[in-house]
Amino acid sequence: MEVLRGGGLVGLPTETVYGLAADAENELAVRRIFAVKGRPSAHPLIVHLGSLGAAREWVSRLSPEAEALAAAFWPGPLTLVLPRSTRASDAVTGGQGTVAVRVPAHPVAQAVLLAFGGGLAAPSANRFGRVSPTRAEHVVADLGGEVDLVLDGGPSLVGVESTIVDLSGSAPALLRPGGVTREALEGVLGRPLPSRTTGDVRTPGMLPSHYAPRAGLVLSSRGEAGQQASELLSAGRRVAVCAPADVAVPRGAVHLRVPEDIPALARALYDVLRAVDAAAVDVAVVVVPEEAGLGLAVLDRLRRAAAPRGGVE
Repeated sequence: MEVLRGGGLVGLPTETVYGLAADAENELAVRRIFAVKGRPSAHPLIVHLGSLGAAREWVSRLSPEAEALAAAFWPGPLTLVLPRSTRASDAVTGGQGTVAVRVPAHPVAQAVLLAFGGGLAAPSANRFGRVSPTRAEHVVADLGGEVDLVLDGGPSLVGVESTIVDLSGSAPALLRPGGVTREALEGVLGRPLPSRTTGDVRTPGMLPSHYAPRAGLVLSSRGEAGQQASELLSAGRRVAVCAPADVAVPRGAVHLRVPEDIPALARALYDVLRAVDAAAVDVAVVVVPEEAGLGLAVLDRLRRAAAPRGGVE
């Protein structure tokens, strides 16, 4: 607690990815998050809290739908965007009238938050726009001595960031798919949850290029991955293929095997993208999952990782 109360930065394990945590009410500490990550200061941060009761202090109102989602999925990988209270500063909201709040489920994060007694701003503990960390060693490798303390909570059990739902307006909207599926959210809400990728509310992880390895990515189907890899090899490129074990990979390409099971694929996703860079290839052909359930979040991350780098966060 001394590090956080003294304005320091802590690599904090959550069930989604590791966060770069600081006291959300210490503006200098929050500004240091932006500096270490290389993150634009107008980009909002998620405030992590120990309970729904603590979250109430950061928002000006909780709608019945927000109450229902919080009851169903907190602690867990769900972030709610709500009208902010005076406790939420411009430093964490990006100057908006809303604040993003979450109650993480990881036991280490829970223990830290309950002992700290306040809110922790905690974006992913990596350089802005790069591959998110799902292990303590990823935080050390990415940020090194710029973090005052890294807590090792083991590999992240979800492996992709939290789902973000906007509840600040007249109707809920899905801003970012993540660890809680759209289908599960709709089951609680009792109505369809439309996606919204543009609008007045700025949220983390929504720029076109994000979660990206240094190598280029080509997204492919199971049936076309081998042919695409062959064409890239013929063009003189160094190629990896990220695909299940039974997908045929041409000679000369590195086969980085990924799980068939979608939850296992989500857990392994960022490890695989880091392995792409470790393989020193120019491009990786990635077999994508179906756009349903947790596969929607995995596909979202892969599309952003494969996007042109001009808009990298």
